[in-house]
Amino acid sequence: MSSTSIAAHTKERTKAKQRNEYHLPATAIFEAAKSISRLFCAAQLCVQGGSGLGLTRKPSSCNWSSTQRLTKSEGGRVKNGKPYFGHCGCRVTTSEITRKWRVDLSQLYFGPRFSSGAHSTLYRGVYRNQLVAVKTIRLPDANADDDESRKLTARLEKQFVRERTFLSHLRHRNVIKLAGAWKESDVFFLVTEYLSGGSLRTLLHKQEGRPLSLDKLIAIALEIARGMEYIHSRGVVHRDLKPENILLDQDLRVKVADFGVACKESCCGSSGDVPAGTYRWMAPEMIKRKRHGRKVDVYSFGILLWEMLTGCIPYEEMTPVQAAFAVVHKRTRPAFPEDCPIQLRALIERCWSSSPEKRPEFWQIVEVLERFEATLGQVGTK
Repeated sequence: MSSTSIAAHTKERTKAKQRNEYHLPATAIFEAAKSISRLFCAAQLCVQGGSGLGLTRKPSSCNWSSTQRLTKSEGGRVKNGKPYFGHCGCRVTTSEITRKWRVDLSQLYFGPRFSSGAHSTLYRGVYRNQLVAVKTIRLPDANADDDESRKLTARLEKQFVRERTFLSHLRHRNVIKLAGAWKESDVFFLVTEYLSGGSLRTLLHKQEGRPLSLDKLIAIALEIARGMEYIHSRGVVHRDLKPENILLDQDLRVKVADFGVACKESCCGSSGDVPAGTYRWMAPEMIKRKRHGRKVDVYSFGILLWEMLTGCIPYEEMTPVQAAFAVVHKRTRPAFPEDCPIQLRALIERCWSSSPEKRPEFWQIVEVLERFEATLGQVGTK
């Protein structure tokens, strides 16, 4: 990293630190921050192109319109570099966002499918001569007149609008870039940059149960932490940080993705907000459906660090519901391997503390991991 980029990153982190500290209540959190710094200050670690994609342009007979606007909104805007969203992120009209991020369909080519979920499918594509990922979210049959279908439709639409809104205001090298979004009939479309390295889950699967090397683990963790530091500085809580939502390019540069269940921090867990995430990575306060803040992401990051450290899925011997019960009622956490560096173990234990106020901020985690990385570099040159 050049001296210029280091200076820019340090300046950005200082601003984020000031914003985050402004919201910290009581001296206990500051003391926790100081103890984190003391604990790790002397850490010693031992040891493109579109060809061949089978791309096709969407036929004009489909009569898709790039000018159609969504009627429901969960919008926001940035004023003077500070986050600004309507009350609970849902009062500001999205007409401006819709105009800015409408897709020029004459420039969009669809390629092969490369992933799918319960309600969404991902395709490779090319948009304006750039490789992209096209996420399609299909709503239930519009003619279905049952309560479950209506609830599912509302939930999927809310997730789409949230993701489009938050991504339209986030700009960072470690956050997935939005290229465009639109709705046609009963399908939502979200176009983002394409990352050829797949997800962190894919990388861990290739390890076949073996942990990542320590230098690779620290490098990936540091990029995730930097992305999350920025996301929190914008007043956004991700709420679903897990390997499936961490994407990598061919050089293992990290991008945080999937903001479908993200929220404006001031409204997380408020009336009308139904927390959604994944139990194995979910913080206790979210499992209990209490009001929560950005520290839920720190908890998930701790679980994610453990997963990279061990190569195992957390609570693999339990069902997700059993894991959630054990986390809340028994304060169960995954077991550490015997050869885990004591400093890394201490960081993980801080992150997944049952008390949100005892968990560090991401700017603190970045500083700790930067020291780890520097120490590894010194060991490697000896």
